[in-house]
Amino acid sequence: MLASVLLSALAASLVTAAPSALEVSSSALLTVANGSTSTPFISAAWYPGWGATNTSLSSLNWEKYSLLYWAFAVTTSDPSKLDLSASGPSYISSFVQQAHNHGTMASITVGGWTGSTFFSSAVTPQNRTMFVQAVVDVVNQYGFDGVDFDWEYPAASGIGCNLMSSSDTQNFLAFLQQLRQDPTGKNLYISAAVSPTTFVGSDGTPMTNLSDFAAVLDHINIMNYDINGQWTTSGVGPNAPLADSCSTLQTGSATDAVKAWMAAGIPANQIVLGVPSYGHSFNVTSANALDTSGNLVNHPPFTKAPLTTTLDQCGNAEPTVDTIEFAVMISQGFLNSDGTPANGMTYQFDNCSQTPFIYNPTTQLMVSYDDPQSFTAKGQFIASNDLLGFAMWDATGDYMDLLVDAISTGAGVTSDC
Repeated sequence: MLASVLLSALAASLVTAAPSALEVSSSALLTVANGSTSTPFISAAWYPGWGATNTSLSSLNWEKYSLLYWAFAVTTSDPSKLDLSASGPSYISSFVQQAHNHGTMASITVGGWTGSTFFSSAVTPQNRTMFVQAVVDVVNQYGFDGVDFDWEYPAASGIGCNLMSSSDTQNFLAFLQQLRQDPTGKNLYISAAVSPTTFVGSDGTPMTNLSDFAAVLDHINIMNYDINGQWTTSGVGPNAPLADSCSTLQTGSATDAVKAWMAAGIPANQIVLGVPSYGHSFNVTSANALDTSGNLVNHPPFTKAPLTTTLDQCGNAEPTVDTIEFAVMISQGFLNSDGTPANGMTYQFDNCSQTPFIYNPTTQLMVSYDDPQSFTAKGQFIASNDLLGFAMWDATGDYMDLLVDAISTGAGVTSDC
């Protein structure tokens, strides 16, 4: 098992110097050509365990990835226990085994949007020892190489009813430091999925010094998606803008997020850009969507989708699902099989955000999404900023590897497998 061998070789260095661990653990998997030399590259994606089948696992093109995450292990009110019951636990062993058979690292992601309710209580001084053991138990049970923490979000309510404390970020760091002291934890490849803005400090504002996190994390995944959606009040906006400095709708971008985390002490070679294999759909009338020449209008107003009658874990009505995967856009006729716009669709590539928009005049549905062209641009951004790589939510949303191939090519990835 290549991933396990690599991780064992760097066990001693993980605790004190995460960057050196990166160099060893990923260099034999994927690299980026840089003149006459090459540097490690993380090509990652999350795999939603609730949709797992033997067929879906065997059809995944494992060689495209150096790291795959199983989502999710959910926090519980008992800090000594994580809950995997809703995430296909019967398929986890097969996932890990197939990853190892292909030289791919396998990690378990803890948390998620609906699974972060009890992070705040789990990492407190009185509970964090039990939480460390809970993480280690899951890792050892299934043979994972690493763990990814997707806390949405420290010192904030997240979905709306997450426990929260002004000490969340400080406690999270202390927990990670303790995990690194554990005999199993010191050998793990540890990452964290983070917001485009830096962690919030005890005063409620984004922190400017997070260098201590760089010492205990192998990398962070900046989740540069869901920047705009049904909650946006200024019209249809890009789901995952690469930049927004030239836009009238400046709600965040990959460029700004990377700058913020680097300024806070996370080096470029420990930053992975999170990218989406899905878009957001909006109900837009033709009068608002198109100008007199039949071209798409920038940021048109939309009609908000009604809430459903289903209640979430916080007791609130859940919003209507407005996400649509890239593969589904092909099956539903928005796109051709090569990712290009299908006949009858109105398409525009926004040069400011470096993302596409497409509109179906019959159904009056507009989608902000990513395609091979925008993923190529994101790959080029990763390369030009010397970032560690990318992580895609999620692996099942791609179609015939069009997206992963585009971003890998843009970044200059070569395989040493």
